[in-house]
Parts: sequence; C-alpha cells; structure tokens
Amino acid sequence: MIGIIDYGMGNLFSVSKALERIGIPYIISESPEELTNTKGLLLPGVGAFKDAMASLQEKKLDQFIHSYVDSGRPLLGICLGMQLLFEESEENGHFKGLGLLNGRVVRIPDRDVDGERLKVPHMGWNKLHFHQEAPVLQDMEEGFVYFVHSYYVDSIDEASLLASATYGVQVPAVVGRDNVFGMQFHPEKSSETGMQLLANFAKAMERSEEMI
Repeated sequence: MIGIIDYGMGNLFSVSKALERIGIPYIISESPEELTNTKGLLLPGVGAFKDAMASLQEKKLDQFIHSYVDSGRPLLGICLGMQLLFEESEENGHFKGLGLLNGRVVRIPDRDVDGERLKVPHMGWNKLHFHQEAPVLQDMEEGFVYFVHSYYVDSIDEASLLASATYGVQVPAVVGRDNVFGMQFHPEKSSETGMQLLANFAKAMERSEEMI
C-alpha cells in the first residue's frame, strides 16, 4: 500500500484516481502513525515552497519523512513535492527544503539562451530525455509529460538526474538517489507515460520491501 501524504498542499484527488486506475491500493493521511505502515510514500504538492515546508514542519511530517527514507522504503515527490526534496529554494525568499537531494530551486528565466521570451509559469507538454537507467524508468520510452511550474532545480548532482526536459534551460524532470525519487511534472496528468512511471514506482516499492 502507498501512503499519500496529506499536508494541505497536494492534488490528492488526481493522484489517488491515477493509483486507482493502475490498481495500486493507497491511504491518504497526515498521521505519521498511519503512514508508517505503508510500503512507499507519495509527496504531492501544489503552491508555494515556503508554505509547503511550513505545513510539513507544523505537522512534524518533515521529521517523519526523513525517518521513513532512512528505513529504506521509497519516497516519490511530485511537482512541488519534488522541489521540497532538495536543499533550498529561492521562491519568494530563501527557504530550506528537506535536503534529501542536493540542489537549489530557482525561477525559470524569462528568456532562453537565444533571447527568446519564455512564458512563466510554464504550462505544457515536453518530451523526456533519459540520462541513466533507474527503476522508475524501467522498460520506458522517452514520452511526453505535462508540466505546470515556474521554478526548476538547478545545481543538481549528475548522478541524481534521471531524466530531463528542455524549456529554455535543462529542467530536471525525473530525479532520484537510492530510494528517493521525484518528478517535476504531473504523472497523473501525463497520459500513458505518466501512468507507466507511477506503475514503475509501485514495482520499485515492492522490490524495496523484499530487501528490507
């Protein structure tokens, strides 16, 4: 069973419906006591980085997430939830993240390297480009996924960059290290490619459970 972390800033409906479509059981909870009994965690997110971290800290879910990851079970951050996995963000100030992955969240520039104006926030379909093998990318082709964001992760470790997309800059789209994964786009809104990514995370969840 996957636990979907409810901290007041996630698109819980669309994520849960996507899991139902691929036959993955789940619970939605803000209680560490309930979430600790799951085999994997989803951290969805929409809104502002500062508010999201404040909510996680208020509910002591930031501490729980760290202990959960230390147990060896997999965690998947989605959209803002992916950004929260990193060290810090410059969105409306300077704020610390969960620090599970190395990198800094910065605003998408207004223009690309050729001086062409970029629309921010970026909303649209972009093709994934794979950089290395990973459990969440197993048996997949480089399909298109749907993004809605104004910020992206900069200064990411090369080893943690699993797949990227291009929107004026290289946007880390799928990231991961050990049992921590993130997707900047919305897999639940990304057609067959997104469904396969979620299914692959569930498979990785089962494999990690066998090893614990």
